[in-house]
Amino acid sequence: MTSVRLRWALLLLSALFSPLFASLFGSAGLSPEVVWQCMTDRCPGRVEDMIFFDIRLPRVLGALLAGGALAIAGATLQNVTRNGLADPYLFGIVAGAGLGAAIVSVLPDIGWLPEGTSLPVAAFAGAWGSVFLVQGLAASRWARTPEQLLLAGIALSLMLGAATHMVLYIGEPFAANKVMFWMMGSLTRLETPHLLLIAVPLFFAVILLWLSGRRFDAMLLGDKTALSLGVHAGRMRMLGLIVCASLTAVVVAHCGGIGFVGLMIPHIVRRWFGVNTRAVILGSLLLGGVFLVWADVLARTLLESQELPIGIITSAIGSVFFLLMMRQRA
Repeated sequence: MTSVRLRWALLLLSALFSPLFASLFGSAGLSPEVVWQCMTDRCPGRVEDMIFFDIRLPRVLGALLAGGALAIAGATLQNVTRNGLADPYLFGIVAGAGLGAAIVSVLPDIGWLPEGTSLPVAAFAGAWGSVFLVQGLAASRWARTPEQLLLAGIALSLMLGAATHMVLYIGEPFAANKVMFWMMGSLTRLETPHLLLIAVPLFFAVILLWLSGRRFDAMLLGDKTALSLGVHAGRMRMLGLIVCASLTAVVVAHCGGIGFVGLMIPHIVRRWFGVNTRAVILGSLLLGGVFLVWADVLARTLLESQELPIGIITSAIGSVFFLLMMRQRA
């Protein structure tokens, strides 16, 4: 019990202080003294003020929110499907967002949308479109069990991915290159107004999952056992899909495709804090945020003259993590 409390304390402190320490790193380094002065409204100059408040702080806070949202989405999906390999990527959500972004990139500018918002809006619409398709399969006789639902999501993801590649192939090369870079994930486009768009769905998702924690715990015992305990498994599975889709869609719309966070972080949290849904949700929120904050630090500091897409960093770390986990189980 003491070790678990110590882990919670360390994780909470990491979530509180990681954004501050991460704001020191970048192409234009900031010293701890400058960061402290800017936080106390005494920035030494306009350049430092612009770097800290307009570039660095929105980015690290956005990484904290996006990492927590992706980790919670993955944990929820793994819970309702009772499959530790379930991930938003496998349910076509990211592929749907990529298709929406690819379509809007080869079309003329959409006049009724504010400048620079067409790509995130199209990505959000595409992500939700894929969710409606998965929900339609879940409501039909094709995919009623968690295993069938997972297979349906994989098939839909492959189909949407093929459509995206077709659109990019026939589209203008510069626009296709822009979408492909976006699909690898990046936090460079995050600005202060975007933080609220991620924080609001994340807040309501955490509250909803926390209040429904006991029902999601019952689903871990199987649909029949959950039904005997008064929990309608089909409705809870649909609720989990909606929460996962909402969180993933809003993150992908602003940050692009960032893989392995929703797949890897819940495994670590369950090992540290157990399988209780409330503990997994809170732990995934904190650890996912901390992980993505430091993954973004690596993305912008590994190469001196340019920035790596953050999806490359998370995928590389995630693949090594699962190889080590397979070796340990063997």
